Amino acid sequence: MVLGKVIGSIVSTVKHGCYANTKLLLVKQVSPKKKPQKGVLAAVDLVGAGKGDIVLVASEGRAAEELMHFSCRMPVRSMIVGIVDSIDGVEV
Repeated sequence: MVLGKVIGSIVSTVKHGCYANTKLLLVKQVSPKKKPQKGVLAAVDLVGAGKGDIVLVASEGRAAEELMHFSCRMPVRSMIVGIVDSIDGVEV
């Protein structure tokens, strides 16, 4: 799992068929203190996250594929599985 902050969305008119009706977001990795870290991820949003939200990202392709229960083998590596309210008692 990776902690990140949603920094934008990805719009694509042509994409793999398994991505139909999915929202793709750009997520900047952050530390538990919300300090930016190296790395930006493109992630499928399963929870309705938006720009500025601190989120949990499952970053293992197999875990993402199993959670989404796709009928086809989907080329996915990262997906947003939660929106964070607080970390160690610190409000986000």
